[in-house]
Amino acid sequence: MNFDLTPDQEMLQQSVQRLLDDTYDFEQRKAHLLSSQGWSTELWRQFADMGLLGLPFAEADGGFGGGAVDIMLTMESLGRALSLEPYFSAVILAGTALKRGADAGQRGRWMPALIEGRERYAFGHVERSARYDLAHVRTRARRDGSSWRISGGKDFVLHGDSADKIIVSARHAGADTDREGISLFMVDAAAIRRRGYRTQDGTRAADLLFDDVLVPDGDRIGEAGAALSLIDAVVDTGIAALVAEAVGVMERAHQITIDYMKIRKQFGTTIGSFQALQHRAVDMLVMIEQARSMAMYAGMMSEQADPSQRRQAVAAAKFFIGRAGKFVGEQAVQLHGGIGVTEECAVGHYFRRLTMIDVLFGDSSHHLTQVARGGVLP
Repeated sequence: MNFDLTPDQEMLQQSVQRLLDDTYDFEQRKAHLLSSQGWSTELWRQFADMGLLGLPFAEADGGFGGGAVDIMLTMESLGRALSLEPYFSAVILAGTALKRGADAGQRGRWMPALIEGRERYAFGHVERSARYDLAHVRTRARRDGSSWRISGGKDFVLHGDSADKIIVSARHAGADTDREGISLFMVDAAAIRRRGYRTQDGTRAADLLFDDVLVPDGDRIGEAGAALSLIDAVVDTGIAALVAEAVGVMERAHQITIDYMKIRKQFGTTIGSFQALQHRAVDMLVMIEQARSMAMYAGMMSEQADPSQRRQAVAAAKFFIGRAGKFVGEQAVQLHGGIGVTEECAVGHYFRRLTMIDVLFGDSSHHLTQVARGGVLP
């Protein structure tokens, strides 16, 4: 199998990396982090101008028809920069729900605003006490003539505090954990009560409260009561993107550590000259390259039509990336010494992001269980 990038993919990788290198150093990131919105609207505009917001969508919908490798390369670059922008929540999660579930008319209404950067979307599915069970939905939707009324709440909606619209799951039939009876709705954020906050790695999220929110039936995405398979696909695509991002995060944390080892002196010499520490740096590199292979595997399998094969692949990748991120992050911080956990040191922020990636959509222990239940290790 040929893993060489095509000329177009190389150009994409270089363009995204150049943009981030020129406009997004660690000090600029800290300024965006402390802003009221928590990320850069100017950089978001540049993402739109470059076509990144339309990368995974069909040309018929105004996108660029990019595939899994294009997304992997983009997410790696965002990981290296430790980007705070809502690319994952708006383009990967909400965008995948629209790409896979919305009809042509809905895509015509919503896709241009997303691709052009005029509106931002988020994906609200996680609920309190659900743990990692995607079928656990207590938020309720009931018919009201030609509309629906939604009541309930969603927790930890990534960038839900700054989204213009939010794709929300709600149940209109069955018990709280039944696989049937769940639908997805596009809801105007102005109709939702939101509590925004900053997460441990600096990104933004929000808890949502729906108090009899009225949603037209035309804003329901996909077949009524059969949304769980679409939610599964959105989450699997999201996991594959997170795995790719984690590779970029680990790669940059490793480079920062190597650079530090070349200048930090102990006992009159740089610590990079100590063989034991060189071995630890090499172990980090080996783990990163193994993670890169798993990211490629997850990316390719995320487009697999068979949901059981797709889920098995992304679970294996998510398990490995959680373990790899923990190892690389811990080594990076330890090789920096006490400074590694300070706010002024970049490597600690990279470790926080790796920790957050591990717990999003199931930590490594959860996904190891999923792989074991599948019965086949890749």
